[in-house]
Amino acid sequence: MKYSYNQISLLQYIFIIFEVQVGLGVLSLPRDLAKTAGTDGWISIILGWILAILLSLVVLKIMEKNPESTLFDLLSRYFGKWVGKSISILWILYAAFAAFVVMFSTIHIIKIWIVPDMPNFVLMILFVIPNYMIAKHGMRVIGLFSELVFLVSMWMPFLLLYTLKDIQWLNLLPIAKEGLLPILVTVKSTILAFLGFELAFILYPFLKDKKSASKGIIIANSLSMIIFLAITVICFVRFSPEEVTDFVYPTLNLLKLIRLPFLEGLEFIFLCFYLFMLFITLIPYLYTAVLGVTQLFGKQDHRNSLRILLFLWILLSFFFIPSSSQITQMGKWWGEVGLYFAGVFPIFLWIYGWLFHFLRKEQKQ
Repeated sequence: MKYSYNQISLLQYIFIIFEVQVGLGVLSLPRDLAKTAGTDGWISIILGWILAILLSLVVLKIMEKNPESTLFDLLSRYFGKWVGKSISILWILYAAFAAFVVMFSTIHIIKIWIVPDMPNFVLMILFVIPNYMIAKHGMRVIGLFSELVFLVSMWMPFLLLYTLKDIQWLNLLPIAKEGLLPILVTVKSTILAFLGFELAFILYPFLKDKKSASKGIIIANSLSMIIFLAITVICFVRFSPEEVTDFVYPTLNLLKLIRLPFLEGLEFIFLCFYLFMLFITLIPYLYTAVLGVTQLFGKQDHRNSLRILLFLWILLSFFFIPSSSQITQMGKWWGEVGLYFAGVFPIFLWIYGWLFHFLRKEQKQ
C-alpha cells in the first residue's frame, strides 16, 4: 500500500475528474461546436461522451493489473529504465503544459472580465499561493478541496436557467441539417472538453475503493456530459447560431443577460466563485507533473519540484503576456497533444500490457 497514507474516497475521485473536465472547457465549448457543426453540436457531445467513457475504461483496465502503481511506476516496469523514463518525461511535460495553459487562461479571463489593469505577475503570485498550499499536501488534500469546490459551485448551473427567456427552440431544427460529417468531425472538439479522464492513470493507486473505479469514472464523465449538453443547448437557443461564434466565452456572455433587481455585475461574482473550479482543473495536472519529476529522480518529497515549477511560472509572467489569440492557440495545442495522451496512448499501452503479461505467463510455464 505505497499510497495508503494519501488515499481518496470514491466521491473525491469522481469530483476531481468531473471538475477537471468542466473547469475550462465549458466556457468556450458552445463556440467551438458551433464553428464546425452549427447547432447540431449538441449531438457531438453525446458521441464524445461515449468515446470518453470507452477510453476511460481502457485506462482502468490497464491500472487494474497494476493497482498499487501510478503511471510512472508502470512505464518503467513495462518498458525498462530508459524507455520508461523517456515516456515519463513526455507525460510530465504534458501535465505541466496543461497546468500552464489553465493558469495563464485563468489570468487572462480574470484580467478581461474583472481587473483589466492588474499586471500579470501580480495575479500569478496571488494565484500561485493557494495552488501551492493545496498541491504541496498531496492527493488527500486535493480530494478534500474537490469536495469543497463541488459545494461552492453547486448553484452555478441553476443560475443559467434565468437565461431561458426569449429563447428560440427552432434554432435547433432541423436536426443534422448539414449532414452527419460535420457532427462526426466535431466529436474531436468534444473529446478535448472531456480531457481529464486520463488522470485516472495517476488517481487510481490513491483510490480507496478500487472496485468502484469504473463506476466512478462513468459517473464523472456523465456529469460532465450533462453540464456540457445543458450549457450548449442554452447557448444555441438563447443566441443565434451566428452570435455564438462571435463570443470567445459564450457561457460568460449568458450571464450578462441575467438581470436581478437586487444584484448587478453577476458575471463578476460568478467568476470569483468560478476561480475555485479553475484551480481544481489546474492542481491535479500540476501535481501529476511534480509527482512524475519526483519519481523520475527517486525522491520522496514533491514539494521542491513544486516550488521550482511555480517559481518559473512567476518569473515567466513578468515577460510573457499572452493575447487572446495566443491563449486560444495554446488551448488548441493542449487539445491536440491531449488526443494522443488520452486517446492513442491508453489503447497502445493496453495492447502492449496485455502482451507483456501474456508473455510473462508463458515464460513462467
